[in-house]
Amino acid sequence: MISAMIDKQAVPSKLLWIDLEMTGLDAQNDVILEVAAEITDFDFKTLASYEAIVKQPHDLVVERMQKNIWWADFPNNRDEFVRKLEQGKDPLQVQNELVKLVSDNFGEEPAVLSGNSIHNDRAFIRQYWPELDLKLHYRMLDVSAWKIIMQGKFDVKYEKKEIHRAFDDIQASIAELQYYLEWFKNQSD
Repeated sequence: MISAMIDKQAVPSKLLWIDLEMTGLDAQNDVILEVAAEITDFDFKTLASYEAIVKQPHDLVVERMQKNIWWADFPNNRDEFVRKLEQGKDPLQVQNELVKLVSDNFGEEPAVLSGNSIHNDRAFIRQYWPELDLKLHYRMLDVSAWKIIMQGKFDVKYEKKEIHRAFDDIQASIAELQYYLEWFKNQSD
């Protein structure tokens, strides 16, 4: 296992923000529809990015979407994903492109996966893109953990738009973390 070889004292030099849009939240039965990735430094400057619609069997996508009530709240997203299924890239091609993106930008450094509720995206990565999973650090930066602390301990709330498109969700996650960090900075002034 790769995590056994990771130097726990090594300080990461950048972050790999990933957001997936899926037919649902069950990595064993649902499939990935869209992926966006953005590599940033710790000042959140974009160093590289990637986006793709993932080609999936039409009937499977429609069936899974019908079983997930969440999609009823986002009919425009649902309809656009169904329309663009044939234009998507093969899942293996997407995995290969993501592995190359990580390799080119992180070298031998394991990439710290970052985002909101990133554990769920990680489950899909493990299930469908195991070669990408091998490039990832065992530690993750989950902005939703910050949300819990900020709301529960400090009564600080961050309102973000519910867009549910991969690239937009990454931007919202970065903005949310920046908001919390700025709040802490202002407390010390």
